Amino acid sequence: MKKIRVILVFLVCASAVWAQTHVHTFNERIRTLRVARRVLVLNEGRVDGSEAENRLDISFDEMSHDVHMYSYTVEMTDNSALLSSEYIQGFTTQDITDYEHSINTSREYTHYRFSFPNEEMVLTKSGNYRLTVYEDGDRENKVAEVYFCVVEPLVKIDAQIRSNTDIEFNGRYQQLDIDVDLKQANISFQPQEFRIVVTQNNRQDNAVTITQPTFIEPKRLRYINNKALIFEGGNEYHHFDAFSTYFAGTGIDHVYHETGDYHAPLFMDEINTSGYIFSPDADGSYLINAERTLDSDTEAEYMWVHWALKCERPWLDGALYVGGEIFNNELSLRNRMQYDVENKVYWLTALVKQGGYDYQYWFSGKGTQNKTTTQRVDGSFWQTENEYVVYVYWRPFGARYDRLVGVDIKRTTL
Repeated sequence: MKKIRVILVFLVCASAVWAQTHVHTFNERIRTLRVARRVLVLNEGRVDGSEAENRLDISFDEMSHDVHMYSYTVEMTDNSALLSSEYIQGFTTQDITDYEHSINTSREYTHYRFSFPNEEMVLTKSGNYRLTVYEDGDRENKVAEVYFCVVEPLVKIDAQIRSNTDIEFNGRYQQLDIDVDLKQANISFQPQEFRIVVTQNNRQDNAVTITQPTFIEPKRLRYINNKALIFEGGNEYHHFDAFSTYFAGTGIDHVYHETGDYHAPLFMDEINTSGYIFSPDADGSYLINAERTLDSDTEAEYMWVHWALKCERPWLDGALYVGGEIFNNELSLRNRMQYDVENKVYWLTALVKQGGYDYQYWFSGKGTQNKTTTQRVDGSFWQTENEYVVYVYWRPFGARYDRLVGVDIKRTTL
């Protein structure tokens, strides 16, 4: 049977939308914003970055060799009423001083990197945070944001995924059943203090929020047979590997150099909703990688990647996007496809750093509030391998912030 990766992150009652790690850029000069991990662990009451596996390694490129003065600040989100001094020990801002110019690349860029937390900025509370990078000491001049979580392990979670959903049996969907066990936490609670947020493949467009458990037991909340926890299975991600400027990697038709830039047209994709075909993927993520280099961060080229999807006629009831972490799992003009009437194809061109990338075709209908579906292009199947993240928030009566009280990673089979 197909394996489905499930990450269960247990938080307590919150209205968070940006619960999991999510990145966003505000400036076209800022590209390839990456974060090494999703969740930090509150160890003995604080997170100080002293352990490599318990800090965020953040990097991005600025598309020139000019040196810019970037700084960052960190804030607790989710309607927190805490002062920064109540969740940060040390400074509230830091400068980014570690940078390096690209070497022998067609397009010049400067690679910036930093780690958080660190000796100067220590976090003392669990919950959801936003790290904002800004320029020239002006907090209004934002260039990027990173959303992340800090967890204090207190509860035990059990989640199961099944294909026989409440709307069909072994078809297009997958359903989650979730138990939240609070015995080891030894806390008093009311069910209305809890809220669960569930995401699939780190996406925001199909995230769901649950405020009411199906069953309430002593020290246990159960979310069973809940229709809100039914997700499209989707299909496996498409993939291309732009590791070389000399040879066409996986998914790439050919590579060429023109007017000072490298170009990588992908093989033409076609609409195929008839059946599931297993193809290993990374659930929408990517890896920077360039051959014949000592350091891909500073020696990888930026290439114009060209997508093309054969389609006899345009869809007038919505828009088609190329989705995945390659575009921060967002819907914007950067990844919205255009239709070529003469050639009968949807197309998109984007500047991408060399590496291996997953992507999907997401259709967003008019009036769906940026909800998307894979069914227009790739279909949806219960066998598809996906990664689910379950966030359980708790905000007891009178509390001034939302706590993240456990993380559990599980791999289940359908």
